Amino acid sequence: MEKKLLAKNPTAYHNYTIESTLEAGIVLTGTEIKSIRNGKCNIKDTYVNIKNGEVFIYGMHISPYEFGNIYNKDPLRTRKLLLNKSEINKLFGMIKQKGVSLVPINMYMRGNKVKLEIGIGKGKKLYDKRQDIAKKDAEIKIQRALKNK
Repeated sequence: MEKKLLAKNPTAYHNYTIESTLEAGIVLTGTEIKSIRNGKCNIKDTYVNIKNGEVFIYGMHISPYEFGNIYNKDPLRTRKLLLNKSEINKLFGMIKQKGVSLVPINMYMRGNKVKLEIGIGKGKKLYDKRQDIAKKDAEIKIQRALKNK
């Protein structure tokens, strides 16, 4: 099936070294789905946490649907993620052992379902971020030089 990208977290790869990714569904209401299809969602300042054996996403902003009236929910409410019990246990073990974080990377539509790509990553130090920026600058300069030839 084809993926349609809805939202992207631009700071995920800048602030974290992503080791692996996982796909999760999201529990949403009807007006939230309609708003997401219109492109009114943001996952920039979000994080994922495990609480009481369930996985939740915090800080995801979905703008209220303009024709939703009383059915609109709070734009910043906590939303549950849909994962298997074995996947949740694996994530819980990784967070406790290695000191890693769960970072939302992309939100996309697969068929009629909204999916969230979660990255398991370690936080970068300041010098790591500087090295990444230097590498990107060098690649851009090389591409420009090749294009001008």
